[in-house]
Amino acid sequence: MATLGAALLMAGAPAQAEPKPTVKQLKKELSALQKESDKLITEYYNSRIAQQKADKSEKAAREKLATAQAVYERESAELRAMAVSQYIGGEPGQIGLLVGNQDPTSLLGRMALNQHLVALQDARLRGYAQVRNAHQQAKDEADARAKELTRTVGDLEQRKKKAEKQIERIKDKIDQLYSAPGVRRPDGTWVPQLPGGSENITPRMRLVKQLIQERFDPPNGIGCYRAIQDGGEHPLGRACDFMLSRGGAMPSAAEVERGNQIADWAIKNAKRFGIMYIIYRQRIWHVRTGTWRTMSDRGGTTANHYDHPHISVY
Repeated sequence: MATLGAALLMAGAPAQAEPKPTVKQLKKELSALQKESDKLITEYYNSRIAQQKADKSEKAAREKLATAQAVYERESAELRAMAVSQYIGGEPGQIGLLVGNQDPTSLLGRMALNQHLVALQDARLRGYAQVRNAHQQAKDEADARAKELTRTVGDLEQRKKKAEKQIERIKDKIDQLYSAPGVRRPDGTWVPQLPGGSENITPRMRLVKQLIQERFDPPNGIGCYRAIQDGGEHPLGRACDFMLSRGGAMPSAAEVERGNQIADWAIKNAKRFGIMYIIYRQRIWHVRTGTWRTMSDRGGTTANHYDHPHISVY
């Protein structure tokens, strides 16, 4: 009975949940996924190069065939002319001059010349046939390669998309393992923090900066603390600018999209990380309203935040 009771207790006990992965484990998984994605992209571009080489080879074969076709048509015309001449008992053009029309022995010369010409024509036509066959083989190989590449590229694209989605899921998991430091009030705002460290920014701003830097890798630097008292959060260590270009230049389309992704991430994680507002491309988003609104023109690319998203935390 005691054994049975113990067995029933064990059967009724809930199974232990698997431990949540650590940041280190998730980053290792993310690194492996990114390597796999890079490998897929490399295979994709290698396939494109192979296709371009096949196309080039097929084009060269077509050009060679066109040349051979012209030779074939010319030689065929001459052969037909010679046959007609022989049928009516004479030779066209220079053939008649070479063998003579009056000499009784010209028949032997005419026969020898005809055999020579026929042999020459046969050789040229065999050459044409070889070019034609080589062209057809190249064309068949190129067509087969194109079909194979279509299937391969389609498969690679699907695998690449799956890898990218998995990478995004891992990045989201990494974000969820972090908690914004500090105290959050019941109304959703946060108790202010003092800046510190060599960067003179608050712990909350430091966390947001770290996560954006790791996830999006802004290419032209991140500017946070500045001493100028302009009424904003920079001198309080509660704001950072994630630069997409340098020297006030308009960023490229790819960098504009990077800025959009940073802004979208900040909106998605605003409440979790104590983000107060975002400014990007002459618009401002505030956590209280949850919507974008247009800002007045401040007179320049940087002043209007076209070359960087600005993020402020509580």
